[in-house]
Amino acid sequence: MRAIFLAAALAAIGSTAQGADDPHTRALAAGYKAAFLCSGVFNAGQTEAQVAADDLEGIYPEYQALVRTLTANVDRQAKTVSVPFDDRLPPRIAVWRPNLGCAQLPIGAPAAAAAHLPRLELKPPAAKAKWPDGDEAATAPGPAKLALVLARAFDSAAYGGSTTAVLVLRDGKIIGEQYRPGYDLHTPQRTWSAAKSLTASVIGRAVAMSKAKVDAPANIPEWRTPGDPRAAITLAQLMHMGSGLWTAGPGNRTDEVYLGGGAVTEWATRMPLEAAPDSRFRYSNNATLLAARSVRAALGDGPAALAFPFTELLWKIGMRDTTPETDWQGNYILSSQVWTTSRDLARLALLYQNDGVWNGERLLPAGWARFVATPAPAQPERGAGYGAFFWLHGAKDGLPDGTYAMNGNRGQYVFIVPSKKVIIVRRGFDSAQARFDEVRFARDVLAALD
Repeated sequence: MRAIFLAAALAAIGSTAQGADDPHTRALAAGYKAAFLCSGVFNAGQTEAQVAADDLEGIYPEYQALVRTLTANVDRQAKTVSVPFDDRLPPRIAVWRPNLGCAQLPIGAPAAAAAHLPRLELKPPAAKAKWPDGDEAATAPGPAKLALVLARAFDSAAYGGSTTAVLVLRDGKIIGEQYRPGYDLHTPQRTWSAAKSLTASVIGRAVAMSKAKVDAPANIPEWRTPGDPRAAITLAQLMHMGSGLWTAGPGNRTDEVYLGGGAVTEWATRMPLEAAPDSRFRYSNNATLLAARSVRAALGDGPAALAFPFTELLWKIGMRDTTPETDWQGNYILSSQVWTTSRDLARLALLYQNDGVWNGERLLPAGWARFVATPAPAQPERGAGYGAFFWLHGAKDGLPDGTYAMNGNRGQYVFIVPSKKVIIVRRGFDSAQARFDEVRFARDVLAALD
């Protein structure tokens, strides 16, 4: 049976990018351009030039040259982006929808297929004015030394990378906040893998409502065939990156979902078991996609499942500038594909600082913050430790013990420092050649507050 699963998995990744002349690589590059232009224009309200300069530069090298040369058509009335890539196939198309952001149509799908995309026509409750539910009375004075540190974050010679936003909270108030020109408190960016911590929060809300159990087998309908050994993998093991599932290397790329218009249920569910669960750490996008799939299945795969992140979490804590996107079949791509602001990330971190309570209502189970910040049974071989969809820091990094963080590609970082009641947010557009030194920045911020 394992051989059958492995053959399926190898077939699933056999079409990964091979070069600019490879037809599938062109399709993925076109999907990259369509997806990011769609989200940047319609989620963030940016111009095509802004998206091209930030989101479409410093990307995976096998797509960079193609993305620069492929043409794109942005239809602001229909809220679609199409990118031709092959004279014999329809263009790659990304379609924006209210609340759910942009979804890619599968490779080869015509524009008419957009009519079948899932939609969520919900309106959020009336906005509250004051922080943290709203944006009024959000700030308190911070020390002058902190302002100097935050200003240096925008100097690539100081910490590296390309910073768009920094924000610091102490005792629940914003004591430092700065943005690059063209960005402000309402400009969302893609979270990349910082979204994994949002997934932990959606799961926590489902657990608090008795819709899921972390120590029970994950609810993956595609694994229910009798004899499938993956059916025993628990939600906690997925959250710990300890599922034992095979991946195409650590941090497995999920280009077929992110760029190819593939469905989560077609790709993430196909990986075979390779190691005993909890016996090794293997960072994996698929683990997060599967965990989110489990919650969706538990909620019934219908409109209630689509609405759940909004009505039960995001809107309850004032995250009104946050857009979690789906694939074309309505599965949330919660491993990476969420657009949100620095303030909304700070709100999510503040929920954890308050142990899951917001305005007197318990949204996450008691002790959930401790759970996500407890070291997983198997740990990374080097670097930061890992909890449950959160990274762990402490004295070995020169940070207070108990510090934990949301981390995402291209420089998305949120540090939660419980002992100091401090939250540190940094957003950017880093590249593999120019990374931001987030740990040194966090140390300097904390030193400025002493």
